[in-house]
Amino acid sequence: MTTVSAPSMLSAKVLIPFMLTGTIWGSTWFVITGQIADVPAAWSVFYRFMLATPALFVLAVIMGNRLRLNRPEHLLALGVGIAQFSGNFLFVYHSEQHITSGIVAVMFALLMVPNAIFAKVFIGEKVQPGFIGGSLVAIAGVAMLLVHEWRVAPLDGNVGLGIALAIGGMLAASIANVVQANPTGRGVPMVSLLAWAMLYGTIFDFVYAFVTAGPPALPAAWQFWAGTAYLAIIGSVVTFPLHYNLVREIGAGKTAYNAIVTVCVAMLLSTLFEGFKWDALSIGGMALALIGMGLALRARRVKAVQVQQSGALRR
Repeated sequence: MTTVSAPSMLSAKVLIPFMLTGTIWGSTWFVITGQIADVPAAWSVFYRFMLATPALFVLAVIMGNRLRLNRPEHLLALGVGIAQFSGNFLFVYHSEQHITSGIVAVMFALLMVPNAIFAKVFIGEKVQPGFIGGSLVAIAGVAMLLVHEWRVAPLDGNVGLGIALAIGGMLAASIANVVQANPTGRGVPMVSLLAWAMLYGTIFDFVYAFVTAGPPALPAAWQFWAGTAYLAIIGSVVTFPLHYNLVREIGAGKTAYNAIVTVCVAMLLSTLFEGFKWDALSIGGMALALIGMGLALRARRVKAVQVQQSGALRR
């Protein structure tokens, strides 16, 4: 029997989608800032998923996934939709009104921490000691970046609120991640589950926006709609097949390292376009955050086989 070796990380079929997904996801944090400048954040979230939802259903059809869900699967999609595509994104969009987009991206790079905690509590997944150590290093680095952000914030700024909102978004996203990993979720094709979840989340976003921000605000600027289309199609749909192909090619453990690319791109854009200023504290914090992320991700690579098996059930 002939065994086929995994492709090298430096091969074009791996390196290009690896860097592309990290770059796209890293850029979305900055693009969001243009979506909340003149439009209520709640309506911006709704517009994004109003465009992304039908595209994700089309992607599910192209991939040959079933779209029909039973009652428990619809209830799961409803829960995931409210947590991920409403709570998570509403928190994120509002947080970027108060703190730099790159800082929010770095905070979300720690999403693996609440993911691990909730997975331990609710589904009994073991947490590796190396993951705990790496996470503590990363948390220390992020804390240094937040102290820097607090120091340079304008007097009328509300960094504390921005941090709290970002943490709320992390927790909402983590709940969605753990909930969809239950037996019901593992029996549904991933893209189909997310398409229905996005539809339910979009409906909730519309109701929330109308109640809290009044009638829809329809900006005339083409830049707003171009940004919305980028976030909806490129940031929310196109990256899915690229990401899951990487998981098949090199494994979930190695694929997770593109979170580091995402953070670097997000901070680069914040430096170039949001006026983020580096000093010894922020440089040290960024270094610790990246080192800690690398250590934590390395420890979690032992879970790659389990993740790939779960992914196989979803296809």
